[in-house]
Amino acid sequence: MRQIYLDYNATTPIAPSVVEAMTPFLTEHFGNASSSYARGRAASEAIEDARMRLASLLGANQEEIVFTSGGSESNNLAIKGAMLASGNDRGGHIVISGFEHPSVVQPTRFLERLGFDVSLAEPDRFGIVQPEAVERVLTDETRMVSIMHANNEIGTIQPLRQIAEVCRANDVLLHTDASQSVGKIRTMIDELNVDLLSVAGHKFYAPKGVGALFVREGLELEPVIHGAGQEFGLRAGTENTAAIVALGKACSIAFQCMDEAADRMSSLRDTLATQICSSVPHAHVNGLQAPRLPNTLSITLPRISGNELLNRIPELSASTGSACHSGTDDVSPTLHAIGMTAEQARGTIRLSVGWYTSGEEIERAAELIIGAWESMQ
Repeated sequence: MRQIYLDYNATTPIAPSVVEAMTPFLTEHFGNASSSYARGRAASEAIEDARMRLASLLGANQEEIVFTSGGSESNNLAIKGAMLASGNDRGGHIVISGFEHPSVVQPTRFLERLGFDVSLAEPDRFGIVQPEAVERVLTDETRMVSIMHANNEIGTIQPLRQIAEVCRANDVLLHTDASQSVGKIRTMIDELNVDLLSVAGHKFYAPKGVGALFVREGLELEPVIHGAGQEFGLRAGTENTAAIVALGKACSIAFQCMDEAADRMSSLRDTLATQICSSVPHAHVNGLQAPRLPNTLSITLPRISGNELLNRIPELSASTGSACHSGTDDVSPTLHAIGMTAEQARGTIRLSVGWYTSGEEIERAAELIIGAWESMQ
């Protein structure tokens, strides 16, 4: 049975050219980047080349890019690092949205145990965190706001530039988890006007286990991992050269083909939505009235369990929501935050397309989903 993969928001395959770029650094160029001899210099130069490629994709300076093990570590470094930075005596309040990824939520809960305060800026029913919602929960003690760039379940893109204006007016740092947006849509630092931005390589055709954090020049962070002082003293540990090279190559590919890929993916996504909605009465696309990622379709089907529906389609790889919550009928934080009832959330599935999705696969997926829904009535 040929599998149809429609869970690109959970993870992507490694692009063949990315595999080709990283392979020599798993075999021949295995030196430690901190070593001064030839093999070490080769690794160090490759890392700096990758840093340049990611900086170009984000419109940042090379010195503002810190490589990490992935989006979760980047989020932890951004949030804990800023809030625990030495010499910062402005108080201890942080604002996050009501539908952040666990790698943002859990660091804030850790900070709460240390005596910091946390407030939620809730999204509206369309899945957008409005700037006014952020402004309402700011206090004189607020140091940081963390709002994801694009939601991982419904794909809605947040108005970061407008939120940044609120933060600037109140002298507050702005961090964004851009794990789902980097490589899919334009994510230029000066346009978003953020201070910290998290990147996850495996969301755009690099390997798992590599990511990065943009840290605006002049911003001080307390390291989360202490040691020998690699990555400008912010992330100790011998660099994973092969994975970093792979991330750099993925950035170059995204830089070259992003617009074309986005147009193609949005066409596939919309075709899938149209076919399902035309055959399933009262099917509803979530976040439809808001700007969305070009590849993401969150759709609610009436009178079924999304888990049960997907279990009936072994040919299809998809999810009921975030990979962190998939596999249960619990209401995800995202669906709860936009006001869904438990019954609506129960019937919601997430379908995310990617570079390698074909039109034939979309036709077949629609046929399978519609057939499974009809069999459950």
